[in-house]
Amino acid sequence: MPLEHKTEEATDQMSCFSFGEPEQVLKGNDLLDNLGTFLDADGEYYTPPVALDGLSKMKVANSHHGSCIVFRRNMVTNSYNAKSFFSLKDFRNAALDYLTFGNAYLQVIRNAFGKPLKLVHVPALNMRKRKDGRFCMLISAEFGFQKKINFQQGEILHVKEYDTRQSVYGLPDWLGGLQSMLLNEDATLFRRRYYNNGAHMGFILYTNDEKMSPAVEKRIKEQVKKGKGAGNFKSMFLNIPGGKEKAVQIIPIGDISQKDEFQRIKTISADDVIVAHRVPPALVSVKLETTGVQADPEKVEKVYMRTEVRSMAQPWLELNEELPKSMQLSFNYKIEESE
Repeated sequence: MPLEHKTEEATDQMSCFSFGEPEQVLKGNDLLDNLGTFLDADGEYYTPPVALDGLSKMKVANSHHGSCIVFRRNMVTNSYNAKSFFSLKDFRNAALDYLTFGNAYLQVIRNAFGKPLKLVHVPALNMRKRKDGRFCMLISAEFGFQKKINFQQGEILHVKEYDTRQSVYGLPDWLGGLQSMLLNEDATLFRRRYYNNGAHMGFILYTNDEKMSPAVEKRIKEQVKKGKGAGNFKSMFLNIPGGKEKAVQIIPIGDISQKDEFQRIKTISADDVIVAHRVPPALVSVKLETTGVQADPEKVEKVYMRTEVRSMAQPWLELNEELPKSMQLSFNYKIEESE
């Protein structure tokens, strides 16, 4: 839950209070502000061009984005012909890494004679490429020191989405929709703050009556504050005997429920995210904002299998060039016809 920051000011003449700003799931600067690949401070390994923990957080920051990644992972996993040397579980996890980070890593397990026996998925979040061409995995240690597991030359197979600006790491293909994902998140957080507030800051409660005692003023402030959370939409009775006309006024600032762009922002940004992933809306249960005839999901799925799923499988098929014939990967793009 976002932490709430309250500010309160008071003088003899007036008093007011306000609620803090919503906090994003993804904090800090834009992910692409410092795009580049450089050696770390010790000069041992290259830093990724984009913060990998930020890419990972985006899966839960935006529902459409997270859903599209899982959908694409499921589609390519369904077409994978599981092998004993590379299990369905390992491929499923590696495919999720590839679609999230644009990178996936497989460890080659060899026998005593150096012959490859099986492939095992290695989590991509903390994997780094060393200056000497080998790979290492960063792990946390006691007292804040960082340890590394160093792999031997040829022990790690790197599957990556090609990046035109550097050749060390891959980048996910959906980065073009990042701003829309963040905008969608901002709109949701704003709406949540609106409802959690209760008072909504949609009006100014103005009082101008000398007969109102400080105790009554304090009581009003407490009741308005209680309008948040469980106290949302509660009414308040106020009686000032002998009070002046218009001594208490509610001055509207704006009707956010009618004038804000929430629905429009959510719809447009969601469309951008789906386009960034090239996922057909008909396959992810997204209702199009049109009155036309909706596409047939079965026909759309066939086209998607022939185009996108084939493309998603290609980086994995490229591994066959580095694997013996007994460990060749394969996929099935055919769809079983319904009876």
